[in-house]
Amino acid sequence: MKQDTKIVTAGRKTKWTNGVVNPSVTRASTVVFNTVAEMNNALKNRNNQTMVYGRRGTTTAFAFSDAMTELEGGAGCALYPSGTAAITNAIISFVKSGDHILMVDSAYEPTRDYCDKILAKMGVETTYYDPLIGAGIEALIQPNTVIVFLESPGSITMEVQDVPTISAIAHKHDCIVMLDNTWGAGINFKPFDYGVDISVQAATKYIVGHSDVMLGTATATEKYWPQLRDNSYLMGQCTSPDDLYLALRGIRTIGVRLKQHQQSALKVANWLKGRPEVDTILHPAFDSCPGHEFFKRDFTGSNGLFSFTLNCGNREALTAFLDGLTHFKMGYSWGGFESLVLGITSVDSIRSATKWTAEFPLIRLHIGLEDVDDLIEDLEQGFELFNQVLADS
Repeated sequence: MKQDTKIVTAGRKTKWTNGVVNPSVTRASTVVFNTVAEMNNALKNRNNQTMVYGRRGTTTAFAFSDAMTELEGGAGCALYPSGTAAITNAIISFVKSGDHILMVDSAYEPTRDYCDKILAKMGVETTYYDPLIGAGIEALIQPNTVIVFLESPGSITMEVQDVPTISAIAHKHDCIVMLDNTWGAGINFKPFDYGVDISVQAATKYIVGHSDVMLGTATATEKYWPQLRDNSYLMGQCTSPDDLYLALRGIRTIGVRLKQHQQSALKVANWLKGRPEVDTILHPAFDSCPGHEFFKRDFTGSNGLFSFTLNCGNREALTAFLDGLTHFKMGYSWGGFESLVLGITSVDSIRSATKWTAEFPLIRLHIGLEDVDDLIEDLEQGFELFNQVLADS
């Protein structure tokens, strides 16, 4: 089955849809049984998508979990109320006091905070590593290393990692490979084809696609699925069936949305490449982006999220640029239909293993589904204000 067909059909088994097009929204806490045998049978099959208690999932959750597993691969998908919850619960499901994990230095900031502020108190040590380390990861693996965590591309600085090389070395040392695959969305990067054991996504972003739901997923291989599933349940993780219904709806259009995000983002990035204010385009499809060769080898497409660095400017000029935009709004997410912008003056504050060498600010854009020429005009007006401040300073 081709991917676009799978996007439409995933998670739509008759037992979830009851003969209609979409799985229904099934809200439940208590599930009732008429006989002891019926209840015992449900308990016996509680890990086989049988309704036992609302926190274990309803048919809406089972349909969405099926859909994510069909799209991304693996043996099963655990569901969480946010992307951060998916990351933190995936990690804690496999570590104990005295363990060590390797965390990519370009990780999502809440992931770093979790390692430094929560895991450290539990006696789990974290070592950060260069996202471009490749085979060099072997030198950092310790006898007590349990997890090697990747994020590719990094959601701020966009480095693309050599996932299969890192995975092969990690497995040689019996380490679990976890990947934040939110940028790939399970559509443009197939994690289990490249050695990943557990793929985590902030489904809040491209899966939902409409900036109105918080949701996380962790999809695992057959080896790690039972432990991830059981530990997530024990930690009380569950999700709203209404949110899952919206996520299922988002899945149906993710293919066409990503293609449009990609097309518009490439046009904007190519326009930015010619701007005198821009130094480096950090878009995985551009050879100026670190790890571009791995993007070409491993990914089937891109999306709307990328960054660029300026070759001039100051905080006041950056503020003028950001405040002067109309279609681009400032916000801490991405993946929705709307365009977003984020100005970052200090990348070094969220790094420890690598040094960020760009002298001037970094700007991250999410290119939405607006008319791309309107977006370019908006950026052009922002640069005019940017240059006015520079001229007056």
